[in-house]
Order: sequence, then C-alpha cells, then structure tokens
Amino acid sequence: MLSVLLMVGISAVAQNSDSAQIKTEIARLKQIVKDTSIADKDLAPIAKMAEDSLEAASAALRSGQTYLALEKLGLAEDWLQGARAADNKKAVETGGLPAFQSHWNEVSIRLTALDKDAHSRQWTNTPLAVRALAEAAQGKAIPLLEGGQGFAVATKPTDGLLYVGEAQGEADFATFLASLTFTETKAPFPLRSLLPELQALQTKTNAAFHPPKSIELHTRFIALNSQLKLARELDASKFYAGGLYAYLEAVRHYGMLGTPTLDADQQAMVKEDIAAQRKKLAASSSDDSLAQLFLQRAESYMAHPDGSAPSGDEWRGAHVIVDQVLPAYFAAKRPATAVATSSAKTVEITLVRWPYT
Repeated sequence: MLSVLLMVGISAVAQNSDSAQIKTEIARLKQIVKDTSIADKDLAPIAKMAEDSLEAASAALRSGQTYLALEKLGLAEDWLQGARAADNKKAVETGGLPAFQSHWNEVSIRLTALDKDAHSRQWTNTPLAVRALAEAAQGKAIPLLEGGQGFAVATKPTDGLLYVGEAQGEADFATFLASLTFTETKAPFPLRSLLPELQALQTKTNAAFHPPKSIELHTRFIALNSQLKLARELDASKFYAGGLYAYLEAVRHYGMLGTPTLDADQQAMVKEDIAAQRKKLAASSSDDSLAQLFLQRAESYMAHPDGSAPSGDEWRGAHVIVDQVLPAYFAAKRPATAVATSSAKTVEITLVRWPYT
C-alpha cells in the first residue's frame, strides 16, 4: 500500500513546480561530481556524500517527492562546493593567510549581496517547504563564511576553505530555490516567531543532557543543539519559514533521544499513520508543504529504491515524524504563547560544534 502511495501520491503543488529545472540542476551537479577529481583523501568522503545525496535526490524526484528531492539537493550542493573549495588549496598554501583573506573578501562581497536580496525576497505562490529550505540555507551561509575565517586564523589558512565553500553552496542553493516557479495557490501558513517553542525545547534538551544519555547519544545532542541554534538565528532575522524548518528538525532530533525500538505491531501502526497523514495533507486546502517534506522523508525510510528493509533507526525516525514532528508543525499554526521570562541571572550553554556540524 505504501509503495502505491509513493507512486501516485504526487501533490498538485509538486506537479506544478518547475520539476524540469530541478532535474536539470541535479544533472548539472552530477556532471560536476563526475568531472571533479579530489586529490585530498580526507575530502573524498565528503565528495562521496555529495554524490550519494544527488542519487537520493534523483530517486525522490522520480517518486514525486519533490520537496525531499530539494532537501537532498541542498545537502549535495553544500558538501560538493565545500570539498572542491578545500581541495583547491594550492594558492592558499603558497600565499598563506593573505591569500586566504583575499579569496574570503571576494566571496564575502558576493554572499553579503545575496543575503541582502534574500531578506527582501517575495515568495508569491512558492510552497512553504521551498521557502523554508531557501531561508535555512541562506541563514547558514554567512555564519559558515565567518566560521571559515575563524578557522583560517586559529589553525591554518587552508582549514577555512571547506567552510567558505560550504557557505557558497548554501547561498547558491537558496538562489536556485528562489528561481523555481509555482502556479498553484493555497492558503498560506501563518508564519510567526517560534521563540516560545524554541525556549521550551531548549529547556527540555538541557534537562535531558545527563549521563548516561549525554554520553551515549552525544552526537545526537550536538545535532539537536545545532538545529536549535540555527532556528534561533533564523527566528531573530525574521526568516520565519526557515526557523520553522529548523525547529521541526530539532523536534525530530529530540524525539530520537527517547524513542525505543519498535516491535512489529508498532511498525504496522507507523505505516497506517503515514498513510493517514498522506491522505490528510493531500486533502488540505492550506499550504502544508513543509509537513509534506517531513512525511516524504518518513516514506523514504520505509521504501528503499533497492527494496531493502528499513533499519531500526528508520522505523524510529518515521515514528518520531508522525508522532512528534507533525503535531509540532500543526501546533505552530496556532498563535504564540507568552515568552517565559526570569528575573534571575542565567547563563545559556549551547553544546554544538561550530558551525552547523
């Protein structure tokens, strides 16, 4: 039943999107991967991740999962440009920090202009999921660029090139998303600041961070706090669609901290829940494309192109999406609650590698 849904459950919004342009962009990046020879063996795994993500984007697009395809495309753009920039280091190795700074200045001028354009961008008829992916990517570009400069100064100049490349990848992906055209209009999502939700989730995250969980799931906590940090930055810059996307990602990571292995009955229930949510979203007159993105991700966990069975983590991930992420999405449609304040002095510690890793 689920495989049928994957084949025929293509939303009207997806059909109206510029899918040909998406396919062309995937093909363009695949050709770059094919033509690129990464000499640094430490960077080869990053280039391979980009290649795998492009294959996943192609598979998602063939299945009608347009929003998932775009998400995978964004990952590929980041990793590919990062690996290529870090591998193209001869000039910086020779010229040292002045050579890096010259390159950084050129990139900074371009990315600063793109960031300014992004803040004045109009998103008429653009699905929320596309806007959210664009804002999240744009919101990461400048911090990644600044992080690159920090690493170049703190360690050695070539260490900053990866982050400069990633910054360009994120900005270029955001620009590409803004170029897509959509014709169908649906009732827009009532975007707003999610500061109350972010504060509440940060409080729960801090409370959960204690041994043995903080040790056993350290990588998950890093990913969770990374998304909370990104969401707070996007919210502060009024990139509310991107902030919602990052918040829902944080909800997903938090849910994975405590969700146990699913038995056969629970797995069957997950399949039923996915089918029910797919039907609900397809019938909606509102722009619920961001919810569709997360549901498409859950569907991809269940149905692999090679026919292999879902892993235990994929079952858990799908369950968290339908049980926690989608309810958080619909709750975000409601007006915000009051932001909690305290008269006591507090210190907030964010456990996250810099930047966004």
